[in-house]
Amino acid sequence: MVFEIVQSIYSKLSYFALMSGFFLCSTLAAASQPATIDDCNGDDFQTSLQAQHHAEPNTKDARAIWLNQRLIKWPGLNASANFRLYYSASSNLHVVEGTHMQGADGVLALEPTSSPLPTALATRFNFVADGIILKLHATDSKKVAQLLQQQLILVQENSLGEVIDSTRIQIAGALDDLYTSAQYIDDFGATVIDRGDSHATQFKLWAPTAQRVSLCLYENGQGGAEQIAAMQRVSATGHWQYTIPKNLTGHYYKYVVDVVVPGIGLVRNRVTDPYSISLTTDSKRSYITQVDAPQTVPNGWRQSRAPQSIRKQTDMTIYELHVRDFSINDQSVSAAHRGKYLAFTELGSNGMQHLATLVKASLTDVHLLPVFDFASVQETGCDHLAINSQDDVVDPVNKTVSTACFNWGYDPFHYNAPEGSYATDPADGATRMLEFRQMVMALHRIGLRVGMDVVYNHTYAAGQQPKSVLDRIVPGYYHRLNALGAIEQSTCCDNTATENRMMSKLMIDSVVSWARNYQIDSFRFDLMAHQPRSVMEALQKKLKSSINHPIQLIGEGWNFGEVADGARFVQASQLSLNGSGIATFNDRLRDAVRGGSASDSGADLVNRKGYINGLADQGNSSAGLLQVADLVRVGLAGSLRDYQLLTYDGQKKSLKEINYNGQPAGYVSQPTEVVNYVENHDNQTLFDINAYKLPTDTTRIDRVRVQMLGAAITAFSQGVAYFHAGIDVLRSKSMDSNSFNSGDWFNRLDWTYQDNYFATGLPPKPDNEKNYPLIKERLENPLIKPTGNEIGMARAMFSDLLKIRASSTLFRLGTAEDIEQRLRFENVGPLQNGSLIVAHLDGKNYPGANYQSILYFINVASTEQTIRLASEKGQAYVLHPVQSNVAAADKRVAKEAAYDALTGQFTIPARSSVVFVVP
Repeated sequence: MVFEIVQSIYSKLSYFALMSGFFLCSTLAAASQPATIDDCNGDDFQTSLQAQHHAEPNTKDARAIWLNQRLIKWPGLNASANFRLYYSASSNLHVVEGTHMQGADGVLALEPTSSPLPTALATRFNFVADGIILKLHATDSKKVAQLLQQQLILVQENSLGEVIDSTRIQIAGALDDLYTSAQYIDDFGATVIDRGDSHATQFKLWAPTAQRVSLCLYENGQGGAEQIAAMQRVSATGHWQYTIPKNLTGHYYKYVVDVVVPGIGLVRNRVTDPYSISLTTDSKRSYITQVDAPQTVPNGWRQSRAPQSIRKQTDMTIYELHVRDFSINDQSVSAAHRGKYLAFTELGSNGMQHLATLVKASLTDVHLLPVFDFASVQETGCDHLAINSQDDVVDPVNKTVSTACFNWGYDPFHYNAPEGSYATDPADGATRMLEFRQMVMALHRIGLRVGMDVVYNHTYAAGQQPKSVLDRIVPGYYHRLNALGAIEQSTCCDNTATENRMMSKLMIDSVVSWARNYQIDSFRFDLMAHQPRSVMEALQKKLKSSINHPIQLIGEGWNFGEVADGARFVQASQLSLNGSGIATFNDRLRDAVRGGSASDSGADLVNRKGYINGLADQGNSSAGLLQVADLVRVGLAGSLRDYQLLTYDGQKKSLKEINYNGQPAGYVSQPTEVVNYVENHDNQTLFDINAYKLPTDTTRIDRVRVQMLGAAITAFSQGVAYFHAGIDVLRSKSMDSNSFNSGDWFNRLDWTYQDNYFATGLPPKPDNEKNYPLIKERLENPLIKPTGNEIGMARAMFSDLLKIRASSTLFRLGTAEDIEQRLRFENVGPLQNGSLIVAHLDGKNYPGANYQSILYFINVASTEQTIRLASEKGQAYVLHPVQSNVAAADKRVAKEAAYDALTGQFTIPARSSVVFVVP
C-alpha cells in the first residue's frame, strides 16, 4: 500500500521537484525487494528484477565519460543545447529522439564549462576525443554516489525539453574519485577472525553501484543455503560488509547483488567473491577459511624456504612448465597424481628426476603456466582426449576441446585461488590450497624457485555471463571500454582496466597474496604492456614492503591494441620500462635466432630463415646473414640501449640505433630488464620451426646441434635466461602452432627420453590447416623424427650449457656498466665472417668470474670455421672444463676445437658453441 501511495505522489511531482535529493533517496529504497534464501539456491546465475525499457540505439552506447565526481565529458558535441542527467532506480528510463524523456525518477541539470581540466584528469583521460565538458552543480555532486546506483542517461535537449541526443556514461572516473579510500581496505573477501574465546567471520565486497547486497551461506559445496543475510553498505568506501559471530571455516558462500546493468536493467546476480582464496568444483561457490588454516598447510610449510640460488635477477635460469604437461604422460607417477599438483611431490618420478638433474646443472627456477583458478577446463567430468590412432587425430581434438581436461589456462576466473582441476579433490576448497603448497615445497626442496604466470590483462568473461565475476558486481568498471562503451578485446578476451584504481588494487593484492601465502618467488605477466608502468611499480613497492626477500617481475612487453604507444597511459612495455628493473621478453633475439616472426604462414615459414637454421647457407658474407648476426649480438649484449657495436654496414652504433622492424633493437637500460628466449609455450617449438626451415635432408644429429645453438645463444646472452620445458629433449608438438587447447596428445612430454612426439598426427585445424601441405610433407619425412639417442644427446648438451652459464658471473653480469666494460665482440663490421660470433668477457677482478678471460664462439655454419684474432695471440686459453671433460656431451668440441697461441687462430667445429677460458 505504501508503495502505491509513493508512486501516486511521484506521478504528480513537477519536473523541478524530482531534482531534490529527498526523492533520489526514496526512489532508491523502493527499487527492489530484499533477497530471500530462495535467491541463493537457483541454478540460474541471474534474475531480472526490472528489464530496461526499449530505448533508441544511441543509448545502448556509453559515449560520455565521467571524469570525476563532478565533471562529465561528451566527445563530439558542442555547447549549443541543454544537458540533463536523468535517473531511474528501477531502470524505467525511456528515450526517443524528438520527444520528452519518460520514466525518470528525477533529473539533474549540467552546465558546460570551459575551465581547463586539472593536470591529473587531463593526463588520465588524454585519449578521450574532443567534446564538451559538463559540470554538475556543487549541491548535486553530493548525490553522485546514489546516482551511480541507478540507471542513468545523459541527454542533450532543445529549448522545449525534447531529446536531441542521448548516451550512457562510463563511470570509472567518478567511482575512483568518490571511493579513493577503498584502496586502503586490506581485508576484502571472507576473513576468519579468532581472538581467544572470540570467533567471527567477516565478509567484505566492493560494490559501490549495487542497490542491495546479500550474503548466502552454505554448509558445503552442494547443498542448499543455510542462511541469507543483508549486508551493510559503507558509504565512504562503497563496500558492503557483514560479520557472523562464529568461525565458519569449511563453509561456502556467494553474494546476491542487486545492481542496475546498463542496457539490461535491474538484475539480481548470484556471484562468487572476486577475492575468493578457494572455491568448490568449477568455482560454483567461494570457500571460507583462514589462509593458513591447518587443513590447508602441509607439514613443514612454515619452516620451508625457497633456495637461495640467485643473488641478482640476471642469475635466473628459468624452465617454463605446465602442470598437466609435466606428469600426465609420466607412468612413474601414481595414476591419481598425474596432471596434478601432487605429481611434483613424487620425488622419485621420472619428471622430478629430470628437474633434479637440471638443478644439478644449475637451473634456478621453474615458471608454471597459469595455476590460478581459470575457467576453460571442467574440474570434474572433463574429456581426457584419449587418442589411439594417429590417422584421425585431428577430428577428435576439434570435437571435444570445449570439454577437454587440457588448457594452457590463460582464462582468469578468480585471481587469488588455486586452479581446481590440478587438485585431487576440486570439490573441497581446502584440498587445492594444501596440494598447491605441497607442490611448491617439493620444488623448493629439490632446489628450484617457483614462479607463476599471471594474467591480469583480461578475464575469461565479462558482461552478464555465467563465468563473469567482476562485471556482474560493478558493471562497467573493471574492464577497459572503447569510445562507445564496449569492452576492448585486443588481448583476445575482455580487457581489464588496471588503470582504474580498484582493478589495480585487485592485481596488487593478488600478487602479494601469492607471494606471501604460497611462497611464490617470481611472476611472469601475460601481456604486461596492457598495464600501466605506474601500477607495476606500485606492485614492486608493495612487494618490497610486504615480503622479506626480493620478488622478480618479468612479462610480455608487446606494444599493441588500444593502449599502444602510450595512448592511454605510460605502459609497462618494452620501450617504457627503462630504469624500472622489470624485465620484458626479447622478441629481437627470438626472431633473429628462429627466423621470420610468430605470425608467419605458408612459404614464409620455410623461406624466412633464422641465424641458426639456414641463413649461413647463403654464404658467410651475405647481407642478410650479417644483419641478423648483429641482432644476435644485440641480444648477447643484453639488448642495452647504449652499448656500442661496429655493425655490418661499417658504422659504430649504439644498439638502440640498430633497426628491428622499425623499433630500436637495443631497448633496455640494464640487463635485469630483459628476458632472453628462443622458445616458449606460444607458437611452434624450436624443433618444429627448425623442421620448416632446415633442409629436409638435414641429419638427426645436426638437428640436435641446431637446437642447442639456440639454447647456447640464450644461455650466453646477458639478462635472464628463459627456456621452455622440453627444449632440452627436442620437444615437438607435431608442428602445432598454438596448442593452448590441443589436449594432452600435442602437449605431452616424455621423461623416458624415447619420443619427442614429432609426427604424431596432424595438429588441430583452427590454427594449422592453412599450413597442412607443408606440415604433412615434414611429418612424413623419416629423417626428422629423433630417436632416443638424439634426445639423450640433446639433454646432455643442454645440461652442459647450463653448467657453463653457472660457472662464471661473466655470463650473468648485473649492470650495464659491467657489460660495457667487460664484453667485447670480435669479428664484427662489414668484413666479418657472419657465420661465427666471437665474444670476449674480461674477468679480471670481477667477483665470481672464476676466469681471467672467457672467449666464446657460436658457429652456425654447417662446416668448420677458423678465425685469427690478433688480440688473442700468446694467451693461455684452454677449453672450458665442462667441454674438455671426458663426460662432455658434444665430443667433437674437445676433439676438433683448437687454439694456436702463436697465431691467435681458433678452429671451431660446425654447428657448435665453444668456450675457451684463461684460468
